[in-house]
Amino acid sequence: MRKSDSRDIVLVVDDSPETLRLLTDALEEAGMTVLVARAGEHALSIVEKVVPDVILMDALMPGADGFTTCRKLKQKPALAHVPIIFMTGLTDTEHIIKGLEAGGVDYITKPIVPGEVLARIRVHLANARMAHSARTALDAFGRFLLAANRTGRVLWYTPQAAKLLSLAFSDFDREGYVLPAEVQAWLHQSAAAPAGPEPAAMNLKDRTLPNGMRLIYIGQIGPDEYLLRLAEGAVHDDRTLLKQKLAVTEREAEVLLWIARGKSNRDIAEILELSPRTVNKHLEQIYAKLGVENRTSAAALAVRTIGIR
Repeated sequence: MRKSDSRDIVLVVDDSPETLRLLTDALEEAGMTVLVARAGEHALSIVEKVVPDVILMDALMPGADGFTTCRKLKQKPALAHVPIIFMTGLTDTEHIIKGLEAGGVDYITKPIVPGEVLARIRVHLANARMAHSARTALDAFGRFLLAANRTGRVLWYTPQAAKLLSLAFSDFDREGYVLPAEVQAWLHQSAAAPAGPEPAAMNLKDRTLPNGMRLIYIGQIGPDEYLLRLAEGAVHDDRTLLKQKLAVTEREAEVLLWIARGKSNRDIAEILELSPRTVNKHLEQIYAKLGVENRTSAAALAVRTIGIR
């Protein structure tokens, strides 16, 4: 299901021979590889063999219309990051909204203007690749991250987070899941509270993990998007966790925690009301106990200890 070369692959789903011919000529001239489907069922068959980079979808087709086909395509994890652009002769707002709600990212009105189609494809390809690369990077580092909106609906999650979500919530179904009421209440409270030295967290019931599980509030990353992290272990402050896991003193754990948060020695001295010289001495002890040579390595070890256990 991989591309054989570096050319962008565009899947065009339309029952009109004229539209297919116009788009195929324009896209191939722009250096793209074009796949053609005359019906929604055909499109579903094609994506089982190759994953396109972008999909142009006719809204109205015989059999399964574009809205239904789009929803079915978006149910496939391999296509979650693939932008779907609707093509329609309809200018009615209701149908445009219907296309966006089905999972489309944009719409183009017919008659088709090739230059406009190419411009929109390039924009959505760039956006999709940035988002996909960011999530892939998070996955590579083992981050158990997810995002939810104000109503508690899960917007996206890394594969590792999906595994823990299925453990924490027996009804987790991976598609438009809404967090339980008590988690929603905690999310609202966490979002409204001023930032403190320790992130907001709550315990989640789970009998399969010996140390339990906790949900940690990271922060707001969009107008209606909140970033959360799942981790094994009961809720307790990160300073205590560093002290227990890395065998450092309480003061050394405080210094290490602020290093992990990117603070300079001068900042740490002001926060903890210490002299910069005292902070340096604590750092020397931390490096020796952790077996590392610099603050970057110490911070990385602290982050792994707090976030992944």
